[in-house]
Amino acid sequence: QVQLVESGGGLVQAGGSLRLSCAASGRTFSSYAMGWFRQAPGKEREFVAAISRSGGWTVYADSAKGRFTISRDNANNMVYLQMNSLNAEDTALYYCAASKSVGVTSLMYDYWGQGTQVTVSS
Repeated sequence: QVQLVESGGGLVQAGGSLRLSCAASGRTFSSYAMGWFRQAPGKEREFVAAISRSGGWTVYADSAKGRFTISRDNANNMVYLQMNSLNAEDTALYYCAASKSVGVTSLMYDYWGQGTQVTVSS
C-alpha cells in the first residue's frame, strides 16, 4: 500500500511558477507509475502528467505540455510537478496518484493523496 502527501501549492500571480511535491510512504514506491491530476470547482478531475516507474518516460495533457514538468526521485520516494507560466485556468486542487502502470485516466490509479490547492490570480 502507498500513502501520498502533496505539498507546495499556494497563491501565485499569472505567469509565475510553483513546484508541487508528493511524498510517498512504503518501500515499493519505485514499482509504481505516478501521475498528477487536478480538479477545478464544478469540473471533473482531469489528467495533468504521468511518469513511468523508472522516470524514463513521461506523458502530459495538452494543457501542460511545454509548461509543466513531472519528475521523480525514487531514492527519496518523491514525485514533483514543476509548473511554469501559470494562468488562471490552472487554478485547481492538484492530486498525486500511484498506479501499477502509466495511464492518463483516473480509473487506472489505485492510491491518491488529499490534494494541494493551486490558485493563480490574473
